[in-house]
Amino acid sequence: MQMNSRAQRRAVVNFLPVILALAILSLLSACGERIYASDEAVQAARYQHGGAAELTLVTIMNYASNRGDHTGLFINGNERVLFDPAGSWTLEAIPERNDVHFGMTPAAGASYYISHVRPSHYAVVQRLVVSPEVAEQAKALALQAGPVPPARCAAATSALLRQLPGFEGIGGTFFPQVLMRSFAELPGVQTYELHHDDPDIQVKMLQVQRPL
Repeated sequence: MQMNSRAQRRAVVNFLPVILALAILSLLSACGERIYASDEAVQAARYQHGGAAELTLVTIMNYASNRGDHTGLFINGNERVLFDPAGSWTLEAIPERNDVHFGMTPAAGASYYISHVRPSHYAVVQRLVVSPEVAEQAKALALQAGPVPPARCAAATSALLRQLPGFEGIGGTFFPQVLMRSFAELPGVQTYELHHDDPDIQVKMLQVQRPL
């Protein structure tokens, strides 16, 4: 029995490199897909929204579990973009660079909302006026953050926000609803909800995007 035990230990030790290799492959496969639109596509799509600079945190809530299933962040500075970490939303006319979508017109924003708001989910939209400098810093951080691995949308967004002046109190979290509650404590946040069965859903999807 002792020889068998030693043999088993040697077998485990010999197999460790294989285990490590499989773990590394698993981590690599979990990384987000790298998408990098050309300079020409990004430049052609750029959209200036107007109004005050702002950050809009979007939390996609699950009716059944009352938990958040996804987090996205609209950033409006010298242009309007969407940071959609580990997100699946795409639009043919909207170029993307590692989870940052350019050219986020109201129509593009409505497409984003309607793709998530359905019988199983609703959207909580939290808008906050910030300085132009903070908006530009947020965009720069978003461009550095991606591509974000699956299931890390709230972690990536909270990590981004915590680096901004005035957002130091945002705690790091993997849970969209936790980030949503933390964001709600910031002074000046305007909160809206979008539900699929609201007869005015089409109008409200545009209302929550009006320049502040």
